Amino acid sequence: MRFILRRGIFVLLTIFTVITLNFFLIRLMPGNPADYLLMQLIYERSIPVEEAYKLVQVYFSINLTRPLHEQYFEYIGSLLRGNLGTSLLSLNTPVSKIIALSLPWTVFLLSISIPISFAIGVILGMIVAYKRGGKIDSIYLAIASTMNSIPNYVYAIFLLFTLAVIARLFPLYGAYSTAVKPAFTFEFLSNVFYHAALPILSYILASFTGWGLAMRASTISVLGEDYVTAAKARGLSEKRIIISYVGRNAILPLFTSLVISLGYMMGGAVFIETIFSYPGIGYFLVQSINGRDYPLMQGCFLVLTVAVVTANFTADLLYSKLDPRIKL
Repeated sequence: MRFILRRGIFVLLTIFTVITLNFFLIRLMPGNPADYLLMQLIYERSIPVEEAYKLVQVYFSINLTRPLHEQYFEYIGSLLRGNLGTSLLSLNTPVSKIIALSLPWTVFLLSISIPISFAIGVILGMIVAYKRGGKIDSIYLAIASTMNSIPNYVYAIFLLFTLAVIARLFPLYGAYSTAVKPAFTFEFLSNVFYHAALPILSYILASFTGWGLAMRASTISVLGEDYVTAAKARGLSEKRIIISYVGRNAILPLFTSLVISLGYMMGGAVFIETIFSYPGIGYFLVQSINGRDYPLMQGCFLVLTVAVVTANFTADLLYSKLDPRIKL
C-alpha cells in the first residue's frame, strides 16, 4: 500500500510538471493563433490588412498579450474546475468536445492495430527464435530490420497512393462516407471498417516487426535458461515447453512496452491520421500545432500525458503479479 501511495503521488507530480512545461513551451513557439489567422485572412482570403486586424480582434475573446504567469494561473484554475478551455481556431468550440469526438476514433483505430501487430510480432519472433542461426533467421532479420527502420508515414503514403489513388480499392480520407448516416447499423459499421482499413494496415506494417525482433531476442535468451533445459530433461512435451516455459517468460519483457503503447494510443497515430485525414486526436493535435491553437494543443497533450503516466503506473502494479520474481 505504501508503494502504491508513493507511486500515486509521483504520478500526480509528473502530470503537473508536464502540464506546466507544456504550457510554457507551447507559448515559446514562434507565432501565435492571432498571427496565424491574420495571415490566413490576408493571403488566402485577400482581405485588406486593416480589416483583417479588426476581424482578428473581434474573433479572439482572450488577450494573448497578458503576462504568461497570469495566463498560467488562469489555466490551472480552469483545469482544476474541469474546463480545458475553448479552441481558438475551431469557432470557439470547447476543447473537451473536440477531444470527446476525436478520441473514440483514435481508440477504435489503435485498439485494433496494436493487438494485431503485437500478436503477429510475438508469433513470428518465437518461430524465428527456434530457427536461429539458419537461413530463415537471416532472411527474417534482414527484412524485419529494414521494415522496422521505415517510418509509419511512409507506409501510409505508399498504401494511400497504390490502393486508394491508383487501384481505387479504398477511400482516400475520412472515417466514414458522408452519404452514410451514423447509426448502429451494419451499413454504417462496415463503412467505418472500410475507411479504417488502410490506417490500420499502415500501423500494423510499421510496428509488427519491432515486436517480432524484441520477441526473438527475448525468446533466445529464455531458451538458454536452466529451467528450460530441466523441462526437456523431464520429458515434457515440446508444446508445453513452448507455451508454459518459453513463451510465458519470453513475453514478460514485452509486457511493459505493450502497456506503454496502449497509453500512447491516446495520442493517436499522428502521421497516419493526418495523411488519411482520419478525425482522431492525432489529427487534431497536428491541426492545433499548425494553427498555434494553444488550448487544443494543451488538451491533446494533457490526454496523452495522463494516459502514458497511468499506463506506466498500471504496468508497475501488474508486472509483479505476472512475474512472481518481482516484488513490490
